Amino acid sequence: MECIRVFSPATVANVNCGFDVLGFALEGIGDEIFLRKVPQKGISITKITGADLPMEASKNVAGVAGMAMLEFLNADFGFEIEIKKGIPIGSGIGGSAASAAAIVFGINQFLDKPLSLQQLAYFGMKGEAIASGNEHADNVAPAIFGGFTLIPGYDPFEVVSLPVPDDLFVTIIHPHIEINTKDSRAALPKMVPLQDAIKQSGNLAGLISGLYTSNYELIKRSLIDVLIEPHRKPLIPLFDNAKKVALEAKALGFGIGGSGPSMFALSKGEKTATSIEAALIDLYCKSDNKIDTIVSKLSKTGSKILNE
Repeated sequence: MECIRVFSPATVANVNCGFDVLGFALEGIGDEIFLRKVPQKGISITKITGADLPMEASKNVAGVAGMAMLEFLNADFGFEIEIKKGIPIGSGIGGSAASAAAIVFGINQFLDKPLSLQQLAYFGMKGEAIASGNEHADNVAPAIFGGFTLIPGYDPFEVVSLPVPDDLFVTIIHPHIEINTKDSRAALPKMVPLQDAIKQSGNLAGLISGLYTSNYELIKRSLIDVLIEPHRKPLIPLFDNAKKVALEAKALGFGIGGSGPSMFALSKGEKTATSIEAALIDLYCKSDNKIDTIVSKLSKTGSKILNE
């Protein structure tokens, strides 16, 4: 095998109550990376389509993630790669994570003794640090594993796959603005009130329990963010209005996708998800804010090899 093409899905991170530790994968939308094995060590980016991104590997999330993995493996070979961006930059649905996930997943296919998916997520978040300023895996883990993933800790690093109820759907709303992840993180406080921390941890525990038991009412009660949303929502046009509209349309919960500006609504059933989509389109059509929308079942498949 000398070349391979990999697809990694878009993802939603934080999921309201799981800042930096929780995320899930979408179906259908994602990034592709074509890898060609070459004798020269390192990563060389030969082509990027779909976005204006650095061609220099040391400044590109895929390049950094791939080089970190090759260095760890002490590999005596390298790769030329082509990146096809299917996720808009700065959209809040894991664009940088998908590229980082795709390259480490692809490199792993060339190894005689493949690394585990958890190890791949570890190297993937090395690339994420270029985009956000710190290493976090709440996007890159579901991009690799698929489904819902939880990061119980970063030292030692661990990823846990969570069950996905069969009838769980998501509606994504992407306003046509860009929010830089570093800027979005800068808006967050360094300290939070104890009572808010208690509420948030309870909501996270409730959401995980709801996923394991397919308890949609418990999922609904748990999809509340008291720590991050209040500080980030001013960056997103009509956020409070959109949340009200989505909940009135029977969303289980509504929140900011990662650092934004994308927002998401989880719901039970595709019919409800499309009703939420229609209500949100109607809301934004009455304003000067242009949006794109996606309705997707939560994907249980993460990164995968594409047939040529």
